[in-house]
Amino acid sequence: MKSAFAVLASAAAALAVAPASAQTLPTHRIPASLAVEAATETVAACARQGYRETAVVLDADGQTIVALRGDGAGIHTLDSAHDKAYTAVSFKNDTLALAARAKGEDSIAPLAKLPHVMFFGGGVVIKLNDEVVGSIGASGAPGATLDDSCAKAGLNKIRDQLK
Repeated sequence: MKSAFAVLASAAAALAVAPASAQTLPTHRIPASLAVEAATETVAACARQGYRETAVVLDADGQTIVALRGDGAGIHTLDSAHDKAYTAVSFKNDTLALAARAKGEDSIAPLAKLPHVMFFGGGVVIKLNDEVVGSIGASGAPGATLDDSCAKAGLNKIRDQLK
């Protein structure tokens, strides 16, 4: 029987070799210009319906690329839009779908206690093929489905430019 020290030493040696032979992971980033277009269209889509909206676009790591608070949008909408975008990119799914999962039998609702997690419509993922490369969060319209449709308008504005 090997001693605990021998097992740990073997594991440490294996880990030390692995990173040296590992390849880097390919990642994609949304350029700031596309993030600005998406945020601008999100806010504009809601404004055309008479809603005062805020849009936040995050990268795949959950870092803010752009935040745009539309004219007259409440100050709380900055935090709400960010948290919707953060939730979407973290869970790699739109927040309307996540909100439904929060109500189901295998509810994910307890995860809403984590910082910046909000299971409420208005967060949509930005994908390049099957890879989540960012998200858009929208807040300010009177309802989750309205926020969601405005965020999707922002996504549709840039969808064909994602490469």
